[in-house]
Amino acid sequence: MATRVVFWGSRGSIPTPGPGTARYGGNTPCVSVETGDDGHLVILDAGTGIRLLGAELVRRAETGAVTVDLLLSHTHWDHIQGLPFFAPFFGKGNSVRIWGAKQGDVDLAVILRQQMHPVVFPVPLDELAATPRVEHVTGPEFGIDGFTVRVARLRHPGNTLAYRLTPAGGGASMAYVTDNELGSGGDYGEPRTWRKDLERFLNGVDLLIHDAMFTPEELARHRGWGHSSYEEAVTLAAAAGVQRLVLFHHRPERDDAGMDELTERAGESAERSGATFDVIAATEGMELTV
Repeated sequence: MATRVVFWGSRGSIPTPGPGTARYGGNTPCVSVETGDDGHLVILDAGTGIRLLGAELVRRAETGAVTVDLLLSHTHWDHIQGLPFFAPFFGKGNSVRIWGAKQGDVDLAVILRQQMHPVVFPVPLDELAATPRVEHVTGPEFGIDGFTVRVARLRHPGNTLAYRLTPAGGGASMAYVTDNELGSGGDYGEPRTWRKDLERFLNGVDLLIHDAMFTPEELARHRGWGHSSYEEAVTLAAAAGVQRLVLFHHRPERDDAGMDELTERAGESAERSGATFDVIAATEGMELTV
C-alpha cells in the first residue's frame, strides 16, 4: 500500500518568511502522511505549516467532515504554534484526535488550553466548533486509523517523541525524528543503550525524516541544545539501514543558498561512508511516495 508524505513546514525554531527562504520554505514543522487506498490521514506536528494543510483539508472535504489524527513530537512553541489556525477546528462535525506526551506532570490538554487561553488567543480550545480529543501516548506502540505507530523517546529538552508509522495493512514504513541530539552534548536522562535502541527502532525504515539543524562546525557551539548535524543524521541512517533520508528542522538563519550547500555536503558525507541511500533536504510543498 503506497503512502503519500507531504511537507507543509520544515523550518525549525521560528517561521522565516522572505525571499531568502522561498525555495526551502519558512513554515515550522508539519508533515502529513496519507495512505493511498483509503485516505487515512495523519499529521506530524502543528507548526505554522499546519495552517496551509488545514485549508487544503477543508477544501477537499467540501461539505463532508474532516477526521484526522495529529501526532505531536513535543510542545515546544515551533511545533504547536500553528494549531490555533488549523481550519478544521472551526467546522462543526470535524474530529481531530491529538496525540502526545505529558510534560512532567502537566497533561497535554492543559498545555494546549493554555496556548489558546483568552489572554493570548481569542477562541478557547473548549469553544471550538469541532470536537478535539487529546490522547496521551504512554506506551511503545499504539494504533490509529490506517496505521500502526511505534514510539521512541528522543534526546531533547522536554518529553520529545519519535514516531514510526507503518500502514495497518502492511507496506513501507516512515519515521519522523525531529529535535534529537545524536552527539554527546546534553543530559536528557536517557539510558546508556539509547543509541542502539534508536538504531533498532529505525532499522530498515523506508523513509527517515531527521533533525539536521547544524553543520558540524556549528554543532561545536551548540551542544546541549537538543539538535543534530547533517553528518550525524547521515551516520545514523547508514547504521539503521534506511532507504531514504530527509534532512529536517532547518536552522532559521540558513537561507536557500546555505541549504543548497548543506544538502550537497550531506550527500558527499553519505558517499564517503559508502551509503547507498538517497539524501535530500525537506522543502515546503515536497511530496514523496513511500
